[in-house]
Amino acid sequence: MITIKDIAKEANVSDGTVDRVLHNRGGVSKKTEAKIRTILKKYNFSVNPVASALALKNKFHIAALIPSYNDDDLFWKSPYLGILKATEDVKNFGTQVSTFKYNQYDSVSYITMFKKLIKTKPSAVLLVPTFLKETKEIVKNLEQLEIPYFFINVDLEGFNNTAFIGQDSYTAGYIAGKLMYLNLSKPSSFLIIQSRHNITKNNAIFKRIEGFNDYFLKNNINSQSFTLKIENLSNREETKEKINDFLKNHPEIEGIFVPSSRIYMIADCLNDSYLKKLQLIGFDNTPQNIECLLNDSVSFLISQKPFDQGYESIRIITDYLMKNKIPTNKIFLPIEILLKENAMYMERHDI
Repeated sequence: MITIKDIAKEANVSDGTVDRVLHNRGGVSKKTEAKIRTILKKYNFSVNPVASALALKNKFHIAALIPSYNDDDLFWKSPYLGILKATEDVKNFGTQVSTFKYNQYDSVSYITMFKKLIKTKPSAVLLVPTFLKETKEIVKNLEQLEIPYFFINVDLEGFNNTAFIGQDSYTAGYIAGKLMYLNLSKPSSFLIIQSRHNITKNNAIFKRIEGFNDYFLKNNINSQSFTLKIENLSNREETKEKINDFLKNHPEIEGIFVPSSRIYMIADCLNDSYLKKLQLIGFDNTPQNIECLLNDSVSFLISQKPFDQGYESIRIITDYLMKNKIPTNKIFLPIEILLKENAMYMERHDI
């Protein structure tokens, strides 16, 4: 069996030079690298990941801080499954991944789980920065300890995170506005239903709303949008009363935009007369939302590839730790538009 020493001897270079080429560490001239890669290809040489991991002097530990999920809000199940899949893929490279889940409606839970996380002495941290004030506290702690951190899903500005992995929320909202207009083919009035408006104003929800409204402004479309804020969508009777009363007082409304994964709750609260005449656009391919898409309660869903967010984040951080591969500051995933006709073809990631 050919070894790195054999490759180095034939290329007339040191073992370390071959190792740098194998692991993309740089520091090798293009001419020498090309020569080594030609020899590697000739012998069909590849690195044994298990042996490579065993040879590492330092094992790496990635800690992920993400919201928990339940039957009423399944969105965060997909990123979690993505993290689990990536965990299996990177463990042979000496990388361990731990996940800490917090209540996305409770800032105390967010801080409490971070305190548990930091005790594990992670090499890097992946987090969803749900609460602005508490995120500042968390980040200050991480920076004092010189622990690199990455944001997923929520793209907060003003921080020194190594990278953000997720959706371009503004563009996704802009696309939602375009879909709404094209589906109605005329200037109209729309209702934007916003929940959880007590958290940071820099999160994905607000960017989506900004993008939605900007589509009409930038294209000089004379449409009007209303905003209805509902603190607790889980209170079905109160939510139903608020929405239907608002629509009764504004009969000109022809479409509803829900910039979150809860559009199925809105569809469930609408009176049948409104459900039949209104165009509904929301986010995320949760089972409840897909069901609304299939039964024509919802016209479009915009997916932010949640499984891929979790999976790609762990892969990116692993490359950063092992290969010193610096990622771009913002890593935007594809924006996927789901309709009744193509929902059956979407990727499913279940265990």
